[in-house]
Amino acid sequence: MKFADPKNDIAFKKIFGDENKTQVLISFLNSILEFKNSKQIKSLTIANPYQVPKIKDLKNTILDIKAINQDDEEFIVEMQVERDKNFAQRSLYYTSKSYISQIDIAENYPKLKKVYFIGILDFAIFDTPDYISQHLILDAKTYKQELKDFEFNFIELKKFNLELSQCNTLAKKWIYFIQNASSFT
Repeated sequence: MKFADPKNDIAFKKIFGDENKTQVLISFLNSILEFKNSKQIKSLTIANPYQVPKIKDLKNTILDIKAINQDDEEFIVEMQVERDKNFAQRSLYYTSKSYISQIDIAENYPKLKKVYFIGILDFAIFDTPDYISQHLILDAKTYKQELKDFEFNFIELKKFNLELSQCNTLAKKWIYFIQNASSFT
């Protein structure tokens, strides 16, 4: 019997979005985001993936996986198989929508928590040979990150060419799994 392909929407949500098996998603996020020590995710809850707009005329969105950790930080994990030339804009939209939905009228801005976006793409989106990239908001002159509430991470599976024996980190093993699980028995 073949293993389910994690690139399939239903299988992806079943593997990483199971409320009863959050340790799978925790392991994946800690390894991909390189969280260690006090930053490490210890617990999370799977949140409702439907982002219903607060304003009637705005677009509804359905995320693959949305989770919230013990520090109330939000994580959006999207699997995209079909090439989408607008995926970068879509990631900005999903992340900003998740961010603004954290507070209501008359609530204070300090209640806003960081939103991490992790896009797993079965195509190349950036002009770099790296299969994993992290995008932050940086000052154009100093390169300091003073606006810290958005972080975008992309895994481009087409650029990942390692054999299992070469996967010497948990992050590489997770990427190998996502890329190759459909050939597992």
